[in-house]
Amino acid sequence: MLRHPADGTHNGSIFEQPLWVAVFAFFSAVIWGFAFPLLKLGFVEFGIAQDMTGSKMLFAGLRFTLAGIIILIIAKLSHRSFAWKAQPAREKYKDFLYLLLFTLMNTTLHYAFFYIGLSHSQGARAAILNSLGVFLLVILACLFFKSDKMTYSKALGCVIGFLGILTLNMGGKESGSFTLLGDGMMIINTFCMAIAGLMTRGVNQRIDVFVGTGYSLGVGGALLIIVGLMMGGTLPNASLWGFAILTMLIGISSIGFTLYNKLLTCNPMGKVAIWNSLIPVVGAVSSCLCLGETFYWKYVFAAGMAMLGIYLLHKD
Repeated sequence: MLRHPADGTHNGSIFEQPLWVAVFAFFSAVIWGFAFPLLKLGFVEFGIAQDMTGSKMLFAGLRFTLAGIIILIIAKLSHRSFAWKAQPAREKYKDFLYLLLFTLMNTTLHYAFFYIGLSHSQGARAAILNSLGVFLLVILACLFFKSDKMTYSKALGCVIGFLGILTLNMGGKESGSFTLLGDGMMIINTFCMAIAGLMTRGVNQRIDVFVGTGYSLGVGGALLIIVGLMMGGTLPNASLWGFAILTMLIGISSIGFTLYNKLLTCNPMGKVAIWNSLIPVVGAVSSCLCLGETFYWKYVFAAGMAMLGIYLLHKD
């Protein structure tokens, strides 16, 4: 079992006070929910077609590289430490490899699968599927951290949540069904997301979590840019509105990841992840409103089951 790290915060830190934990986690969840329609609108504005995988990687890379740079600049201006916490050179090398693995899971692989899946799926459907990551994170946390224990409520919550996600495949083809490039990629994305969430505490043991988040997004985004260019990716169209959308997505990544990763290092994962129940609801509603997507009543049922499942996960 991994131990809960000795975070640099103290009792009374704003990131440990229940009210502010709720405010920060709520805000992160809401802005992440709006990312679903914004991404699809961004694809349209930049002329990125469904089969242009290289362009999707380039678009994602630009978003996360710039977000990472912004976080690192803020960390520098706020005088946060960029030094590794381990002293022996051998330990620093191990810590570097750990951060590299975190970067791949948190940014490069996570969003490579996410962008491909989202472009082959409806925004509302993808938002609900993305909630799978919450259940996976809680299950993994119970396995690896003493501070997160499996209970009857958590087990019931996982079952209800998974059943809710399965209902997305109820009905005929006209109401949406499983696709490998759509749902399949989104599900793989949630596994990467859960593993990255689990690794966040380990990052904080090795380097300041703000700095680690900045490195993760910046380096992970740069790797996406390289892959995108190697695949012949371009941004065919450039418009003022397109760059405005990209700027909003950069802001969502900078703020959302910084707040969420910090909260995970200071509190039991379950107490933070419960707020992610808002993401599928905000994502589904905003996608239908902003993109004019067809609304299916099974979305309400699936999102409701996901929310109930997440609530049961954390009610203890």
